[in-house]
Amino acid sequence: MNREELNRLSESVLACAYRVHSTVGPGLLESVYKSCLAIELRDAGLALAVEVEYPCPVVYRGQQVAEIGYRMDLLVEKVLVVEIKSVEAIHPVHLAQLMS
Repeated sequence: MNREELNRLSESVLACAYRVHSTVGPGLLESVYKSCLAIELRDAGLALAVEVEYPCPVVYRGQQVAEIGYRMDLLVEKVLVVEIKSVEAIHPVHLAQLMS
């Protein structure tokens, strides 16, 4: 996927996320937003390309040390990681979580 396609995909995901937030409003659990966003993305035509709680192994120095080290909230088209947050402000710990 080239940069232009990735940008279009990102814009589609953001539009879906705004729709979810406009519909259900603030203050819900992340799990609710994640489920709603998965529905929106599928309705937008990304049905086969949205994976929820996608497992990610931990690799250390080229060796897998954990089959499932963490889970991505959503993986779209196998290229775009979506991390759901339901907080008033993004703090350094949230950025660290996303970077890992």
